[in-house]
Amino acid sequence: MDFRHEWKHEINYADLLVLRQRLKAVMQPDPHAVGGSYFIRSLYFDNLSDKALREKIDGVNCREKFRIRYYNHDTSLIHLEKKSKWNGLGNKRSAALTAQEAQAIIDGDLDWMLQSGRPLIQELYSKMLSQGLRPKTIVDYTREPFVHPPGNVRVTLDYDIRTGLNCTDFLNPDCVTIPAGSAPIILEVKWDEFLPSVIRDIVQLDGRRTAAFSKYAVCRIYG
Repeated sequence: MDFRHEWKHEINYADLLVLRQRLKAVMQPDPHAVGGSYFIRSLYFDNLSDKALREKIDGVNCREKFRIRYYNHDTSLIHLEKKSKWNGLGNKRSAALTAQEAQAIIDGDLDWMLQSGRPLIQELYSKMLSQGLRPKTIVDYTREPFVHPPGNVRVTLDYDIRTGLNCTDFLNPDCVTIPAGSAPIILEVKWDEFLPSVIRDIVQLDGRRTAAFSKYAVCRIYG
């Protein structure tokens, strides 16, 4: 399992304007972005005791969470993702889902998952049975992504974070979401073996420190 380094910083709108121009000067826009950004909708899973939420808040060293996700309102390509953390490093595994499969998971129709032939879907099935994982809440936001091949660096600016409260109607484009309290803009920096000094210098902002920010956690502020 390959793990990546990750920094997160909470920034403000003035920081975003400065970083946007700096990043455009030395990095490439993500080819999947439309007009420099894209919309992300995720549905996070947790159990009745909020295991994923509590482990994040408590800073548990080794933890994982599951979500399903699509981009730019396009439900023809949906991914099941498992994010793992170990000693501050991150790993993400992914498996494709059809809209029908995603809806079946949301509806609790699970038997097909064991026969899917996709290990990550089978793992989610096992943990939905053994840990009681269930769809918990929708998280929406806008992302501006930049990439840099040396070091496999990815820098993103995430904002307009919105919560679906207890709504799990993931595929419904009319599902109402609301701003997640006073959620800040989030700068994320991810890389493999090394972070080029030019990018390291660009993302340094006075008074900004690395923070363990979770969009899922901030979207659970109402319950």
